[in-house]
Amino acid sequence: MLILKQIKDLENHIKTAKKQGLKVGFVPTMGALHKGHITLISESVKRCKLTVCSIFVNPTQFNDKNDFDNYPVTIDNDIKMLSQAGCDVLFLPSVKEIYPNGLEHKKPLNFGFIATILEGAFRPGHFNGMAQVVERLLKIVKPDTLFMGQKDYQQQLIVGQLLKKMKIKTRLAMVPTVREKSGLAMSSRNTRLDAASLKLAVEISKTLKSAKTQLRNPKAELGAIQEKAFTRLKGLPGIEPEYFEIRNAKTLEVPKRKTEKLIALAAVKIGGVRLIDNMEMN
Repeated sequence: MLILKQIKDLENHIKTAKKQGLKVGFVPTMGALHKGHITLISESVKRCKLTVCSIFVNPTQFNDKNDFDNYPVTIDNDIKMLSQAGCDVLFLPSVKEIYPNGLEHKKPLNFGFIATILEGAFRPGHFNGMAQVVERLLKIVKPDTLFMGQKDYQQQLIVGQLLKKMKIKTRLAMVPTVREKSGLAMSSRNTRLDAASLKLAVEISKTLKSAKTQLRNPKAELGAIQEKAFTRLKGLPGIEPEYFEIRNAKTLEVPKRKTEKLIALAAVKIGGVRLIDNMEMN
């Protein structure tokens, strides 16, 4: 696996590959890799001839400096995992390489309603920072396909909008969430949880599954299911729920009827660590 730290070196390598007709797959990450990330790499290896992974902990998408400072860094293990998974190129830039003119946001793109709710409401500025770095990376890598995980569902919808707004021809491939045997969605943040917190975190997926089961009842009302789920999480000592919402899966608007394509999304804090998860409801 080739490890590159300079933009010009990566651009030259990709230009050569594209001249040879190779399809390029790209997996952007912030490191602290786990099986979920490796599933994305594997999908890219399957579908593309050249797989590029980036590791960059993007400071502009953290609205909580403490969260940024405590984000896990496991670069040696990450390199080993990527190499074993068949990744061709690891892009490992510095902050200065990505933001040569400083961290000030350029004029943010307007993603409208979808960026103001759920994660947008609880993490102001997050999506602007995320979109800023994703656009930058896409212009560097110019991939044919961008692989991202379903766990960050709202993020995927916004990246889809970004591709359209910026007329970027890259195809977005959303890969299903990878879970532990317990049902817990794999996340780099899980490494910050102690044993008791890890056990408690399983209640997120259990609550999502319970909501899905309740929705099968023709008489069940969406609002009541949603409220019951939030109340359940709130009643568990050690869990601080921020939201539990059932939304239209395409628009994230409040659904008018149960026959719409639905997704439930949740965010909680456990032991000071913020976790998100989601599950398709039908």
